[in-house]
Amino acid sequence: MKIIERYVLTSFLAAFFLSWLILSFVLTIGLLVRIIQLIIEGLPPRAIGLFMLVGFPGTLTLTIPISLLVSSLLVFSRLSADSEVAAMRACGVNLLSIMKWPMLIGALLAALSLYVNNEIVPRSHEVSRNLKSLVSVDVGLTLLEPGRMIDDFENVRLFFQKRQGNWVYDLLIFDSTQTNGTREIRAEKALISTNQTDLVLDMYKVRVDPIEIGRPGVAMADRFRQVVPNAMRQRAYKRKEKDLRFNEIREFIATIRRNPENLPRKVQRRILSVYRTEFQLRMVYAIGALCFVLVGVPLGIKTQRKESTVGMAVSLVVALSFYVCVILIKSIDKHPALQPYVLIWIPILLCGLLAAYLIPKNL
Repeated sequence: MKIIERYVLTSFLAAFFLSWLILSFVLTIGLLVRIIQLIIEGLPPRAIGLFMLVGFPGTLTLTIPISLLVSSLLVFSRLSADSEVAAMRACGVNLLSIMKWPMLIGALLAALSLYVNNEIVPRSHEVSRNLKSLVSVDVGLTLLEPGRMIDDFENVRLFFQKRQGNWVYDLLIFDSTQTNGTREIRAEKALISTNQTDLVLDMYKVRVDPIEIGRPGVAMADRFRQVVPNAMRQRAYKRKEKDLRFNEIREFIATIRRNPENLPRKVQRRILSVYRTEFQLRMVYAIGALCFVLVGVPLGIKTQRKESTVGMAVSLVVALSFYVCVILIKSIDKHPALQPYVLIWIPILLCGLLAAYLIPKNL
């Protein structure tokens, strides 16, 4: 390895690891705060260990590609600002020769990301969804976060804005225990308790609509009790597309295509669209690592500034544009007519076109 190549490689690796550590710390702050809260509330050590273990792998999906982009921009913008790139060109050093090691690292980390996205992250996601069945009732409720719809209980969905201990506030319940329809129950606050495996909700300032299924009308009450039978019994978690590993998701897609359950064509296409999009999304996230290197190197040379804030700003714009595009396309995964599993590759195509335009201009 030439001295110049070794110099660029060591600078790139140092910048990458520093960027990765900082980004990992930033993305895990919320996890650390949540763990401290669970310790205070009495979560068993076994559950805390599981919570920490399953929370970290998901961050690698973002931290590896973004760290590659940041390090590419910072290292090559510094080389350009210090006129080292100009000196290399004057000595007849081809830019591609000093780019090859960052590109190789990007390719290796893209392969690592593909493995993480398809094997490790699905397992951690499944374990995290099963945590509620591994701990006691009070701990299970502790793991239910406010601000999201909770559909873990049979025929009952819960949503609340704030929680303090076993008290929840601004509670919304969709009760489908009666076969003919769904009741909507709202309460200013509620105390959650248990009676063996039953979940008991003692609600205050309650609005029930309708009073009973088949009996129109709204009922108001100062206090109302809702019991969800067998809500806290340990039950098998129904696996979703995010829980399936590479081979499992391929087998599931093949099974749905054969349609052994004779699903309606519309339903079959929707399910296939969701799982195909998830399958392609994992590859897009992984290949994004290499694309960020290909785009980051020429962008770094082009910035012509010493300030690291410029490289950080450029990397933020590029990464944000990439992931916003991916998220928007993922949001239409239930619309097979739009072919989201094909559109999901648009960010990769745009990065490839941008790299094909920028790299020749900087040779």
